[in-house]
Amino acid sequence: MTELHNKIIADELNIKNSQVKAAVDLLDEGATVPFISRYRKEATGSLDEVAVAAIRDRLEQLRELDKRREAILKSLEERELLTDELKEKIEAAESMTVLEDIYLPYRPKRRTRATMAKEKGLEPLAIMIFEQGDIDPVVEAEAFVDAEKGVESVDDALAGARDIIAEFVSENQEAREKMRLLFADKGIMRSRIMKGKEDSGIKYKDYYDWEEPVSKAPSHRVLAIRRGEGEEFLILRITPPEDDAIAQLESIFVIGNGASSGQVKLAVQDSYKRLLSTSMETEVRLAAKKRADEEAINVFVENLRQLLLASPLGRKNVLAIDPGFRTGCKVVCLDRQGKLLHNDTIYPNFSNKKIQEAGDKVKTLCAKYEIEAIAIGNGTAGRETESFIRGLGLSGEIQVVMVNESGASIYSASDVAREEFPDYDLTVRGSVSIGRRLMDPLAELVKIDPKSIGVGQYQHDVDQAALKKSLDDVVVSCVNGVGVEVNTASGQLLAYSSGLGPQLAKNIVEYRNEHGPFRSMKELKKVPRLGPKAFEQAAGFLRIQDGGNPLDASAVHPESYHIVDEMARDMGCSVVDLMKDGGLRKNIDLVKYVNEKVGVPTLNDIMDELAKPGRDPREKFEAFGFAEGIEKFEDVKAGMKLPGIVTNVTAFGAFVDIGVHQDGLVHISELSDRFVKDPTTVVKVQQKVNVTVLEVDTQRNRIVLSMKSEKTTKPENGKAETGKVKNDKKPKSPKKAAIKKREKKPSRYEGNPFYEALKNKEFSGKK
Repeated sequence: MTELHNKIIADELNIKNSQVKAAVDLLDEGATVPFISRYRKEATGSLDEVAVAAIRDRLEQLRELDKRREAILKSLEERELLTDELKEKIEAAESMTVLEDIYLPYRPKRRTRATMAKEKGLEPLAIMIFEQGDIDPVVEAEAFVDAEKGVESVDDALAGARDIIAEFVSENQEAREKMRLLFADKGIMRSRIMKGKEDSGIKYKDYYDWEEPVSKAPSHRVLAIRRGEGEEFLILRITPPEDDAIAQLESIFVIGNGASSGQVKLAVQDSYKRLLSTSMETEVRLAAKKRADEEAINVFVENLRQLLLASPLGRKNVLAIDPGFRTGCKVVCLDRQGKLLHNDTIYPNFSNKKIQEAGDKVKTLCAKYEIEAIAIGNGTAGRETESFIRGLGLSGEIQVVMVNESGASIYSASDVAREEFPDYDLTVRGSVSIGRRLMDPLAELVKIDPKSIGVGQYQHDVDQAALKKSLDDVVVSCVNGVGVEVNTASGQLLAYSSGLGPQLAKNIVEYRNEHGPFRSMKELKKVPRLGPKAFEQAAGFLRIQDGGNPLDASAVHPESYHIVDEMARDMGCSVVDLMKDGGLRKNIDLVKYVNEKVGVPTLNDIMDELAKPGRDPREKFEAFGFAEGIEKFEDVKAGMKLPGIVTNVTAFGAFVDIGVHQDGLVHISELSDRFVKDPTTVVKVQQKVNVTVLEVDTQRNRIVLSMKSEKTTKPENGKAETGKVKNDKKPKSPKKAAIKKREKKPSRYEGNPFYEALKNKEFSGKK
């Protein structure tokens, strides 16, 4: 099946089959996505991380499909139900949905109305009626009346026959495919408030009487309504126009207008209302949830990527402050490696005496520890503390920066924090996290569960396994894209390095603590359990500054060091000279170094690294300041133009921190002068923006903002949109579909248990 899998993936991704095969072979050998995309470009034709990850994920789906296929074939064979025709259908199924539809009629099931009717001997009558020949069903049914079997009357016999037909209709592959399309295309999502919960469910007021096509429902609305349903405030239904559904089913199963056809019509209607509609609604709900999950996860992933790749201040001596009113502000001093040197508490929001003491203490600490930057958490008392610090008259060379502290409290109470700082309380750990987050956001944020960082959209409502996988992927991508300094990185950061993981990362830290800093990349091979495969996968993404080999500080993989050495020899210089002198590099003829394993793509990457070894791909840090005097919610007034930082991007807009402890919302319609379909094309997390205040809703504690260049009107009714667009008119039901008459074609049901009975069993009754 491997070759078939490769072809399917190649066709879907519109890439060459050879590229897929190379990526699959490498993945099966244990290679990571970053390693394949960075160091095996010749093999894959320079596939990037997105393509390699897509191949990996689709391959997993296809292999799961194969496992299910094998299980179904085994089950059918054991029950002696597997025919050549059925086997061919099962092996040709290209999706799990099609596979399960084929298997449905044969799946072991609990006792149903249809199985009970068969037990009463009514299957032959059902077959006669379903053939829709020139018979009188009432007359035929008389032969099946048998009180001992529980068939008391002709009506009982006909009802049982219809139950058998109804189940056959509900399990028919063609019928299910048509219903699936109808529910997806014309299904209407309707939510209603549960009776008596109008007050307790007020946060879902927007959805008390809501309806819209499920195909157009945005991710955040689907997840919001499902959350309301889960909390038992809302009732959710997703159904298409019933007349359309029944008309389509009748066009498949009803032939002519005879008495038998009338019975089949009744069975079809019952099948839809009792069986198919419920089954299809469950499917479309799951499909809508899956689509909403994917959109929400994609938003979360992109937000997290921007946050992880936020500009680092770099190695500076930092004084970090976790602000507070009643309990004071916890202060810590960190050296350039982020090591905790001192902790204290100041009270700049108390009496004049306390304020004076706090100022003197900060000045003393800045001098003693040669502080180069002050990081202030943006939580409670953050802006007040910032004003206090800026009013101390400190050296202009000391940067004062507000830091988003989302997740710092989660970190401070975590096992990781307790392991790092066993002798300090939560407040000290939180302050350290704020300071380190300024120095290197990526290195600090990897210690926190991404769901706690505050950049998601309904992250607790989506598929948690899919969310974790996607978030892990983006963290791995960011960590390996930036590179990891092996002598200073925490175990958590090292764990995300290609080829390592938690245990090897722990072993590296323990070896480093015992033997001192690594002097060369080769020394990593001495770490317990770090074998050749792990070294191959990890080495290119690790960095050793000031080591014995200058290439150890770059992204040149050790497997290519000999190429650089050869280049240096050919140019009559050292590797260091080659890295410093662009003129020397220009004279290198790359073609000379091409061989079976190394091609031009890898050689170009090597030349880029020699030009800027170990270059940090993140943007240069720029300090940001909020508007002076705007520190509390009450300070914000409509019409103000303020600077802000984007803290979260959602499907319906972006949240912006303007420095008042309450983020404002820029609705998608206010993000730009032009029409915006996807907010991520306009704004990113951590982006610095200028906004205009449209409205301040003190009752609901909401701030409505705009990023348009000019704004002359407020949103409709003077209220902010929150993703909901009121649908005043119910969608019009399309005209009832015409029921087409057609020739009887029983052969299309060949292989179905229902018709096997028709072909192979004898039964009493008039023809």
